[in-house]
Amino acid sequence: MSGTLTRPVVLGLETSCDETSAAVLSGDHEILGHVILSQDVHLVYGGVVPELAARAHLQKIDSVVTEALEQAGLELNDVDVFGVTAGPGLIGALLVGVCWMKAVAYGLDRPWVGVHHMEAHLFAPSLEQPDAQPPFIGLLVSGGHTLLLHVTEWGQYRLLGQTRDDAAGEAFDKVAKLLGLAYPGGPSIERLAATGDAKRHRLPRPMLRRNQRPPDSDYYDFSFSGLKTAVVELVRRLDAEGRLNDERAHVAAAFQRAAVDVLVSKTLRAVEETDCPRVVLGGGVSANLALREEMSRRLRDTPGNRVFFASPRLSLDNGAMVARAARFRYDRGEVAAWDGTAAASMPFPGLHTAPLEAPGARTRFP
Repeated sequence: MSGTLTRPVVLGLETSCDETSAAVLSGDHEILGHVILSQDVHLVYGGVVPELAARAHLQKIDSVVTEALEQAGLELNDVDVFGVTAGPGLIGALLVGVCWMKAVAYGLDRPWVGVHHMEAHLFAPSLEQPDAQPPFIGLLVSGGHTLLLHVTEWGQYRLLGQTRDDAAGEAFDKVAKLLGLAYPGGPSIERLAATGDAKRHRLPRPMLRRNQRPPDSDYYDFSFSGLKTAVVELVRRLDAEGRLNDERAHVAAAFQRAAVDVLVSKTLRAVEETDCPRVVLGGGVSANLALREEMSRRLRDTPGNRVFFASPRLSLDNGAMVARAARFRYDRGEVAAWDGTAAASMPFPGLHTAPLEAPGARTRFP
């Protein structure tokens, strides 16, 4: 089989949080094998316990990689490039993946590439939709990050806005816990919200005001701590009145609508200011159906609009997106050194904060 493969063949490994995942990628888009093992040990704690996550990765990483290779009909020696998430994430979990991958790559005398977790999420939609290419506005929303980017080409990312406190996914997890829902909070909130009335409770849209203008520092930035606090106060009041059980679904729906409204509104500001009507959604929260539908609905009348997002499986942390990002970096000659390691906090490669051009000098993208 190896004689018919598109080279290089990349093995991608993801261990940044609580998913152990490996994928074999041939070329830019052909996923030959892909395994995602989610850890359920954290359910009883209502959140990820870093030490338990690292131990679970260590226990399962061999079998996950073996299964991915078996699906691909390949052996380790058939792999040309080894890619692994090197950050950001839980340092113990990251080190398990990086140390494993470095050892195997060294033993086979093959290159290894350290991948930035959020850049990998940005590549995920392109695995299934080859047209998900720059230029576009990228909205990356996960449990630890909320980033709004203007992407003119792969590897060149202009930071427009980011969260100043809680990430979007973190807000979903915290509100789910307030409502007594299971971890992870995103899917739990979404299921419950589907049965509720979002208009029953009015919640704030933090850092989203009509009088904001592009030079304002908060025009593109996000804040979800105030929304979370508003939900806390609402839940306490309903609980004191003995109405919380009856209102739980309505609270979930109101929260989800407020969060989605902020995310979509900020993204559409970027679309307008850059004249770039193409949007790529990435990160775990991008699997939220309400977010996808609202983004598509509000962009519907914009000429040339496209909204790209990965399937739910590839929206969550996975090895395929890591393999794709590793392929990109490898093609640019960016191979990691043998003394390279993981980092809990890692700069986004190619990220810059240059201001947008004046409206009259903007470039309109097709």
